Amino acid sequence: MTAADRWLVTGAGGMLGRDLLAALTDHPDTRSVTALTRTDLDITDPTAVAAAVDGHQVVINAAAWTDVDGAEAAEEAATAVNGTAVAHLARACADSGARLVHVSTDYVFAGDGTSPYPEDAPTSPVNGYGRSKLVGEQAVARLLPERGYVVRTAWLYGTHGPNFVATMLRLAGEREHLDVVDDQHGQPTWSYALGRQLVALAGASVAGTAPAGIYHATASGQTTWCGLAREAFALRGLDPARIRPTTSANFHRPAARPAYSVLGHRRWALAGLPVMADWRSMLSTALRDPAFGG
Repeated sequence: MTAADRWLVTGAGGMLGRDLLAALTDHPDTRSVTALTRTDLDITDPTAVAAAVDGHQVVINAAAWTDVDGAEAAEEAATAVNGTAVAHLARACADSGARLVHVSTDYVFAGDGTSPYPEDAPTSPVNGYGRSKLVGEQAVARLLPERGYVVRTAWLYGTHGPNFVATMLRLAGEREHLDVVDDQHGQPTWSYALGRQLVALAGASVAGTAPAGIYHATASGQTTWCGLAREAFALRGLDPARIRPTTSANFHRPAARPAYSVLGHRRWALAGLPVMADWRSMLSTALRDPAFGG
């Protein structure tokens, strides 16, 4: 990776943000990293954003409104964070000459596909969260066409925040059986592996080998939430049969969920970078970390 001397990570206190910092620390070419949490920087404040971005070569935005159901009742507030604030970041990067790597989501798609969504597939979000994230994507494309990178990911889990895998392992000690939906398909992705992929993409950008635009950073392969829970149980020496398949219709939530969230990875070849590992091997590696509770 070509060295970038000055990095800025926003949303540094979240699950992905903390793993991003670990990935940067683990990379031998990393120089100076500014890590800003939600307390340190209000990304909805354009003046504060401009001051924070100034002097940095690469900005990785891991700050986001992530409450999917909450966004249904507060879409305007979600869009302020996931959309308007991203425009502030993109504009500040355009003014300062920095590169922006912005993390987005599979929720910008309708979820009615039957084969992996390519990066240029038409977007059609089915909930407020997805619409708010799409506003952010459009801002990056409009304001930073030559140095802006939108990286869509999905089904994140890790050691530093609440997530599906951690919840399943915790509930394993509380319940004999767990009913888990088996009609939503996606790619479980370890947040640390995503952090490493984001750092690699930023490095390729600095080196001039990664074209700007949209990338899909999810694990290879696909499964369902039920399949993921069963694999996590098996890796921890628990009986996967304790996970019983059910349908989404049995779980009533404010925000609709895409039924099919599998993303294609074609554009990584254009950047000269490999796609991410298969979800099973990724999960196996993640669960070796003793910090991954349950």
